[in-house]
Amino acid sequence: MFNGETFLSKATKKNEKKENLKDFSQKNIGGAKFRNFIEIFMKYVFLFCASVAILSVIIITVFIFIKGSPAIFEIGVLNFIFGKVWSPSANQFGILSMIIASIYATLGAILLGVPIGIFTAVFLAEIAPSWAKKIIRPAVELLAGIPSVVYGFFGLLVFVPLIDKIFKNGGNSLLAAILILSIMILPTIVSISESAINAVPKEYKEGSLALGASHVHTIFKVILPAAKSGILAATVLGIGRAMGETMAVILVAGNTAMIPNAVTDRVRTMTSNIALEMSYASGLQEKALFATGVILFIFIMGLNLILNSVTNKVGE
Repeated sequence: MFNGETFLSKATKKNEKKENLKDFSQKNIGGAKFRNFIEIFMKYVFLFCASVAILSVIIITVFIFIKGSPAIFEIGVLNFIFGKVWSPSANQFGILSMIIASIYATLGAILLGVPIGIFTAVFLAEIAPSWAKKIIRPAVELLAGIPSVVYGFFGLLVFVPLIDKIFKNGGNSLLAAILILSIMILPTIVSISESAINAVPKEYKEGSLALGASHVHTIFKVILPAAKSGILAATVLGIGRAMGETMAVILVAGNTAMIPNAVTDRVRTMTSNIALEMSYASGLQEKALFATGVILFIFIMGLNLILNSVTNKVGE
C-alpha cells in the first residue's frame, strides 16, 4: 500500500544527503584553494628570505671592493700585498706580515684543534657512556656561546703568563693566538663532525664488526672515512672562524706588524689590523684598511671555494 508520508520522508532524506554532499564538496574545494594559497605564499616567503641572504652578500662584497680597490691601485698591488712595512706615518702600507701571520695562526689552530675536535666527536658518538654525553655535549655547546672577548681575557690571563714563564718573551705571541683559536673552533668541529659520524649507516659498523674488526679499527677504517665529507665541511667552517677572529687575537698576539720567524714572536693579523686602526684612520690609511678587508675577503672566499670543491669530490 502506498504511503505518502514514507515517500516524502525518503525524498527529504535524499535531498538532505545531496545538500550535505554539496556542502562537503564545497568545503573541500574551499579548503584546497586555501591550502594552495598557503603553499604559494610560503614559496614566495622562502624565496624572499633566500634573496635577502644573497643580496646581503652581494651588497657587502660590492661595498668592500668599492671602498678598498682604489687604495690597492693607488699604493700598488705588489707594494700593498708584498710590502713588509706598515707605517701610516711614513705613508707605507704593506700587509705581507699580516697575511703571513693570519695564515700561520689559522694553520696552527687547525692542526691543533681539528684532531682534538674529531676525537671528541668520535668519543661522543661511539664510545662515551650516556652520563658522559650529558656532561661533555652541553659543555661543548657552551663553548660556542662564549663571547670572543672572554676567550681573549682567558688567553691573556692563562696562556700569555704561561708562555712568558716558559720562553721569557713576554707571552704575547703567535703561539698564544694559535692556542686560543684552537679552543674557539672546537664547538664547530665537534658538533658537525659528531653529526656526520651519527649519519653513517649502522650497517657499515655492524658489517665491519661482523667480519671480525675491532671497534677502534672500525672507527678509523670504516666510520671516519664514511663521514669524511661532513668532517671536511666542519674543517672549512673552522678555518673561516679562525681566519675571521679579531678580538681574542688582539688581546694575546702582541699586535706587532712583523713577519714571524718563530711561534713565540709577536704578530698582527689582518683582522686585528683593521680593528685596531679603523677608529682613528683617515685618508689613504682608511682606504688601505678597507683594502686589507678586500684581500682578506678574497683569501677566505678562494680558500672556501677550494675546500668546498675538495669536499664535494670526497662526498662523491
